[in-house]
Amino acid sequence: MPHPSEDKPRSGPEPGHPASPASLQLGVVGNGSVAALIDARARIVWCCLPRFDADATFCALLSPRNGGGDWSIELQDFERAEQHYVANTAVLVTRLFDRHGGAVEVTDFAPRHRAFGRLYHPVLLARQVRPLAGAPRIRVLLRPLCDYGARPPQTTSGSNHIRYLLDGVVQRLTTDIAVPLIERALPFGLDRPAHFVFGPDETLSESPAEFFRRTLDRTLEYWRDWVRYLSIPYEWQEPVIRAAITLKLCQYEATGAIVAALTTSIPEAAHTARNWDYRYCWLRDAAFTVRALNRLGATRSMEEYIRYVFNLAVSDGDDEIGPVFGITFERELHERQVDGLAGYRGMGPVRVGNDAWRQRQNDAYGSVVLASAQLFFDRRLERMGDENTFLRLERMGRLALRMAEQPDAGLWEFRGRAAVHTYSAAMCWAACDRLAHIATELGLDARARHWHDEAVRLHARIEARAWNARLGHFVDAYDGEHLDASLLLLADIGFVEPRDPRFIATVDAIGRELGRGNYLFRYIAPDDFGAPETSFNICTFWYIEALAATGRGEQARAMFEHMLAQRSPLGLFSEDIAPATGEHWGNFPQTYSLVGLVQAAMRLSRRWEDAL
Repeated sequence: MPHPSEDKPRSGPEPGHPASPASLQLGVVGNGSVAALIDARARIVWCCLPRFDADATFCALLSPRNGGGDWSIELQDFERAEQHYVANTAVLVTRLFDRHGGAVEVTDFAPRHRAFGRLYHPVLLARQVRPLAGAPRIRVLLRPLCDYGARPPQTTSGSNHIRYLLDGVVQRLTTDIAVPLIERALPFGLDRPAHFVFGPDETLSESPAEFFRRTLDRTLEYWRDWVRYLSIPYEWQEPVIRAAITLKLCQYEATGAIVAALTTSIPEAAHTARNWDYRYCWLRDAAFTVRALNRLGATRSMEEYIRYVFNLAVSDGDDEIGPVFGITFERELHERQVDGLAGYRGMGPVRVGNDAWRQRQNDAYGSVVLASAQLFFDRRLERMGDENTFLRLERMGRLALRMAEQPDAGLWEFRGRAAVHTYSAAMCWAACDRLAHIATELGLDARARHWHDEAVRLHARIEARAWNARLGHFVDAYDGEHLDASLLLLADIGFVEPRDPRFIATVDAIGRELGRGNYLFRYIAPDDFGAPETSFNICTFWYIEALAATGRGEQARAMFEHMLAQRSPLGLFSEDIAPATGEHWGNFPQTYSLVGLVQAAMRLSRRWEDAL
């Protein structure tokens, strides 16, 4: 099926150098219920079913010890590949070429469109493989696994389908090619399009080809409409659109939770123990994502996320809240290691769960309030925040006041030490400050005065303890002497003015001490696992924004252009980059990194009215 509008194709591996599953040059398809990572040769190498945080049905990315864990379309005598997204959509197209002039095209997507007055987004992946040239021969390897790579599933089959009894879900593959060709992984000549529908254990009411064509057309229409209403910057439109779509794919539609990334245990650097499970909803990360999408005008994500937060965190009582939760409201995410997966490039361990749920991270209260604030001011929203919503949100303010100057693990989640971190305290101040603004908007004068006065007093205490006069800059913790990149956000949240000499001095000090060429580290002081080895992408983007805010726009633009050049072939980012090589490390795709791209582009771009 031709695609009249396409992103620029990216070439795959050169002849004789096949793509390895252990690469972060991956595409993402999804629909808010399911998400799959697809490599440069159209192999599905990661997909968790039936939810983002469930068992990894396709897990080749993390090297199953017994093989499998992929869904591959193998082209006999493969030579090279090209890959692109259909422009402004989450539909991925991969073209495979053999050494004899043969070629096939693989189209992947997960249906997402309106149907019967509601959104249709099943736990389903749809694939089409069609011949483009010559006489290509292919083999279909569909090898899901159970219990994180430990064993293959039981299967049953019919005349046009195969059922896979996975952990916690039964998936059915319905296809218009002969079932034995898949069951036995037999090669065959592809002389017409082949269609695959991998979804719920239900009988399709139409042929796989008809289902594919109908849902593809509607899914393309959905994404194009979604993009059409984004308020994108004049410059760097394609990178921003791709980042926005990918951020949307990281929101779990059923609850509104936003995961930090779709993977677990991609290490932050080669052979490090810093590999964690990011398939959960951190209040901080999700708040950054919501604010970025809000700036683009995609406010429905905020509304859905606020429902998640209010169902979970803004409840009766004033007990502390954790920093991270499961996407279906789990409060405990017990961390364990799994044996069936050797790890990314064999670099284990592979972890499931995340013990950060046990930590105290006091910036969470400000994160919730900042993510919710637009609810009270944006007249486009169908259901704006009211006094009852505000009264529930005040719980976050009470907790912020109580916890602002208590030691915590900080946003970098130190496992072996605690301190009164400047960023955590400043975010608690931001909670009080925004509550004052919200109360003023609602005409609640007494509450506005209360939160204003509390914010002023807390601000003064933080300034006194977080400013190091001897060093001449803000520091990472009360009475501390170190820097960390989160100090770059003090102007963004309104704690200081961007042109405040103290902030400018802090930005300069961070550039000197944490910068490595065009990249920025979170911090350089050794932590529980030694000294960090890779730069943290969102910190680089924070630095770019801080440069622009302090009047150094040309330097900021140069760094931003450099970061855009470091994106994966499909325009995505993981968490970290090795400065010496530009190689991506850390979980993928990382919402933090994509948020940084969006926000920096919005700040740096020329305005539409000035450009036209």
